[in-house]
Amino acid sequence: MSTPLLATKLYIPPCRSNVVLRPHLIERLNAGLHRKLTLISAPAGFGKTTLVSTWVARSGRPTAWLSLDAGENDPTRFLTYLVAALQRIAPTIGAGVVSVLQAPQPPPTESILTALLNEISAIPDAFILVLDDYHVIDAEAVDSALTFLLEHLPAQLHLVIATREDPQLPLARLRARDQMTELRAADLRFTPGEAAEFLNQVMGLNLAAGAIAALEERTEGWIAGLQLAALSMQGHEDVAGFIRAFAGDNRYIVDYLVEEVLQRQPEQVRSFLLQTSILDRLSGPLCDAVTDQEDGNVLLEALERGNFFVVPLDDTRHWYRYHHLFGEVLATHLRAEQPELVAVLHQRASAWYEQYGSATDAIRHALTAQDFAHAADLVELAWSSRLRSRQEATVLGWLKALPDEVVHVRPVLSVVYAHVLLAGGELAGVEERLRDAERWLETTVEPDAPTAAMVVVDQEAFRRLPGAIAVARTGHALALGDVVGTVKYARQVLARAPEDDHLSRGGGAAFLGRLGERGSRDSPPVVCRGHGAVADGREHL
Repeated sequence: MSTPLLATKLYIPPCRSNVVLRPHLIERLNAGLHRKLTLISAPAGFGKTTLVSTWVARSGRPTAWLSLDAGENDPTRFLTYLVAALQRIAPTIGAGVVSVLQAPQPPPTESILTALLNEISAIPDAFILVLDDYHVIDAEAVDSALTFLLEHLPAQLHLVIATREDPQLPLARLRARDQMTELRAADLRFTPGEAAEFLNQVMGLNLAAGAIAALEERTEGWIAGLQLAALSMQGHEDVAGFIRAFAGDNRYIVDYLVEEVLQRQPEQVRSFLLQTSILDRLSGPLCDAVTDQEDGNVLLEALERGNFFVVPLDDTRHWYRYHHLFGEVLATHLRAEQPELVAVLHQRASAWYEQYGSATDAIRHALTAQDFAHAADLVELAWSSRLRSRQEATVLGWLKALPDEVVHVRPVLSVVYAHVLLAGGELAGVEERLRDAERWLETTVEPDAPTAAMVVVDQEAFRRLPGAIAVARTGHALALGDVVGTVKYARQVLARAPEDDHLSRGGGAAFLGRLGERGSRDSPPVVCRGHGAVADGREHL
């Protein structure tokens, strides 16, 4: 069982017909294609994504694109999306890799990547792989996987990373070996000529050369600043006064300009912008659910036509997102002006995503709303599919975001917590979580029946709980090298798991078979890795 992938993350952002062409940057990107890596590293608002999408559209090379978000800090999820992006180039590539990623005990990551690299090497034509927004990655395991790919990159693959900050990759070594092309903020700033073309042709203003020069100087060619300034000046009577008042660093400029933009919008549009700023992705129906209105599609299309920092995420203009910087400042204004509304908006978004089958987004919005009881309900219904697709890190992140008092009354989540801790090699806390679950089981009046104070959503998992606890204890003992305890708890699995719980019973039998029923204290210690020891029991709950 695999988790559905979000197709919009694999979509190459379209090129606008009125985009400012930047031939000197395109030439540098083309000149770097013989190297392994192109790194485009600059703060928000410097046109990184626009530049890359324009370049690949004109390069003639097949391109795989992956827009990253925080969910890809889970190594399995990252690799799954990476394969999905590569399949846009070669549809059959990586099918075996995905199957191995979901196996009960997958091989080491380097072995998986080696198989993937061998398949990439068989692709006949040169192509580009773009990883956009890599700054959201803060996982050493993902950085290590990408480092391995870079070190063994086949000649036909050129990697492009767009990011707000330098990634934790061996950049110094790549630079010294002339294997990397770099573009940074100083390279991406608009020149005076580009600023004039953007302000007068793209944004439809009619500014004199002096006014353009003043804006270019004060924004230092920062594209988002110029775009916000242009939106602020549209219909402004005192343009000269506006430009004189326009000063400060980037953050100040953004706050000032967004305030100018918001003040000049009709209340309907202003309210829509603020309330939908909580969303990572925008669609008409989702926006309608969050704002409790019925004009989401119309407003999104109008915002796109007006160059209002709205980026389409698919060919049908069904999904959009705000420019990251614009969305962040809108969200800041929302929290300042209507703090009491923020949680309500996230709850509405969570309910919409729950209705339409996106558990990950539903959980994220419920957690942000601090609606922890509902978030825990959603996690209890979603954990099984995530563990089967080897997203233990995702589940562990959800559980750690829940207050202890919420998890404590939920025996199913307590045991899930123990399993994912073990899967990540975190032995501390496992025993406490198992004892929490056992205490609730001891209070039940009838077998398989939760007590009034207990919260259970996944009734089938609750029925299998005694066997699942024994599986976790078996894995815990094995990870500690406790042969006697391993045999003891493996026998408990066979004694306590229901007859139809074939996974748990099979796991218990596998543990016993692995040890050959050795249970004496004189038996040699079992050498095992924490992750592998527990993987046998991951699906048994």
